[in-house]
Amino acid sequence: MSENLKGSIYMILAMLGFGIEDAFFKSATGTGGVTAGMATVQFGLLAMILYAAYAKVQGVPVWSRAYLRRGLLIRTGFEIVGRLFFALSLAYTPLSTTSAILQAAPLVVMLGAVVVLGERIGPRRWAAMALGFVGVLLIVRPSPSGIEPNAVFALLGMIGFAGRDLATRTAPATVHAAQLGVLGFAVVTMAGLVILFFEPGSPALPAPGAALLLCGTAVAGVLGYTAMTFAMRTGEVGVVAPFRYSRLIVALILAYTLFGERPDAMTLFGAALIVGAGIFSLLRDGRAGAKRDSALHRQT
Repeated sequence: MSENLKGSIYMILAMLGFGIEDAFFKSATGTGGVTAGMATVQFGLLAMILYAAYAKVQGVPVWSRAYLRRGLLIRTGFEIVGRLFFALSLAYTPLSTTSAILQAAPLVVMLGAVVVLGERIGPRRWAAMALGFVGVLLIVRPSPSGIEPNAVFALLGMIGFAGRDLATRTAPATVHAAQLGVLGFAVVTMAGLVILFFEPGSPALPAPGAALLLCGTAVAGVLGYTAMTFAMRTGEVGVVAPFRYSRLIVALILAYTLFGERPDAMTLFGAALIVGAGIFSLLRDGRAGAKRDSALHRQT
């Protein structure tokens, strides 16, 4: 089995894990009756404990002073925003809509790289980016009276995750994947506490059935995150990365079978635009990287 094939399989497994994580979380906050804040706190704590155990097995310290470096602090701030609004979106917005809007994050990262990091992209990728944002508008469908309030949760969550991914480029490379996992799910817990603070009434522990769903959320999230790490370290990024869009297929299947969601034609068309634009941009980026490597090899 080639490295590219292994990496692609890892990426599909990661997206399957994330899709199952989202479905468990939505079930817990829907039929399970758990508030979004309490669900996010329990999910974050369980996943953080699992990653702390993984760090210990790897012989890696759970705490690192690198967490306080500027790059990781910026990353943490964006992840709090992403996790906070993504949790609210999963709780109050259809899973298919949330997942479709989330797919625009790589396009926002590309735009951020141009604006913040001074990277240059060609006209074709600018066109792809514009098409992707048209896809977002088709899903959100803003009207003269404004955007559907719950859809704003998905948009803000997507922007938070895009900012996190952009900040990751400047984060120290010496931080182990297990440490990033601990930090990431500590952030999930903090986001849950913020939501919990603004929720009406007194916090209540989940019922046994809902607690079991949240345990499944944590396990699926950790497995997905670990598979993602393996995916990005196996094979060529330009080949492996486009398979991240399989998450939308998983989400649509789960939304249809578990929650009875029936996305309309405009939502599906918008999702197709986002996915198509993202895959095109990733492939163009992979080809550009291959050309740079080839030119550098000729010079040496």
